[in-house]
Amino acid sequence: MSLGSIFDIAGSGMTAQSLRLNTTASNIANAETASSSTDTTYRARKPVFSAVQQSMLNPGQQGFGVEVQGDAGAGVRVDGIIESDAELQMRYEPQHPAANEDGYVFYPNVNVVEEMADMMSSSRSFQMNVDIMNTAKSMMQRILTLGQQ
Repeated sequence: MSLGSIFDIAGSGMTAQSLRLNTTASNIANAETASSSTDTTYRARKPVFSAVQQSMLNPGQQGFGVEVQGDAGAGVRVDGIIESDAELQMRYEPQHPAANEDGYVFYPNVNVVEEMADMMSSSRSFQMNVDIMNTAKSMMQRILTLGQQ
């Protein structure tokens, strides 16, 4: 693995965590939206990630004189966004404008505490990838100055 591929790996991690953060923000924003039926009620969404293997990007790539193994990681891929199948919240509120004929209102299956924990986790993961990029940049700058003295 070359030092330059670190930017690709960290960049894919930043993209994935940015999507995770946006999905979490959408879940929190819709946490209290009411609906009169289960079909139209917002459902919590979660991104699904998978590791991209180095062999899929650059088969047989040489890194520091050593053949890169097929199981070396090379980043993150977003496979999609799935909707939670957790049960929706059903509340008896007959005066609510969105109440159905039985007086029930349906609310999303969003757990705000869980979403806040997800938000902190994705924010920290994003920052870790930024730190990795800054460290790699610093290392590359030091390599360039080796021959100057």
